[in-house]
Amino acid sequence: MHRMYTERIWFRVAGWVDTGAKFKYTIMKTAAEICPVCAGSGWKPVHGKQDGGVTRCDCQLRARNGALIAAARIPKRYEHCELSNFTTDFPGADHLIALAQIGAARFVQEFDPREGKGLLLVGGIGTGKTHLAVGILKELIAARGCACLFCDYRELLKQIQNSYNDSVQATELQVLRPVFEAEVLVLDELGAVKPSEWVWDTVSLILNTRYNDNRTTIITTNFADEPAARVARSLSPARAAAREETLGDRIGERMRSRLHEMCRIVKMEGPDFRQKFKSASFG
Repeated sequence: MHRMYTERIWFRVAGWVDTGAKFKYTIMKTAAEICPVCAGSGWKPVHGKQDGGVTRCDCQLRARNGALIAAARIPKRYEHCELSNFTTDFPGADHLIALAQIGAARFVQEFDPREGKGLLLVGGIGTGKTHLAVGILKELIAARGCACLFCDYRELLKQIQNSYNDSVQATELQVLRPVFEAEVLVLDELGAVKPSEWVWDTVSLILNTRYNDNRTTIITTNFADEPAARVARSLSPARAAAREETLGDRIGERMRSRLHEMCRIVKMEGPDFRQKFKSASFG
């Protein structure tokens, strides 16, 4: 048996620091512990082989995963989300929630980055769409080492608009480059911003760029995957007046059609889990 030991060393690493207006590349001084298994080499011996050999040490895999998780920019509110702690048996839960969890696990298991096929998670507020999307992202990082990115749709559009301000040093391309280049992108709350020509053009740019580059995109939306009002002409005046906005209304029919090429549709129906949980906690 080797003797367990820990030695702290100081080294300089480069990193991205959020300064508000943009991400600044800077040098930071930090401390690290030398792994007792590989003595800091990053490699460990493979036991049981006649000719010996080495393989990547677990410390390197943990460091890699930690760096990828940090780079994914998962909001603190969702840092706890995993596929393993996704709840499907709360009171009133629809069977589609359990099917969505199974589908998410299968997606990770069968993931092929060359395919570029993503997921469109559709459902009402509080059905667990973002939890499931973050859980998938984390699993892809841990199991496949994928470079992933989480983007809130509303916040992304706000950052792009801010880039047009002369006082902001970040350009539109600097904001969008990580979105274009992420191996797997989670785009949360698609359609949450009131549509305009600029919004539609921006959505088209993001989705078409990722589609053409064959990159995987996982999307969540609260809007039903139904045609826009101008397409659904068969509705009676009464039904049209009571009709709720759809994904077609919010992003346009052309981009909705593109999503059907890019993603498998996963429906998540049921009551708002957050309201159920809140009622149960204070009942």
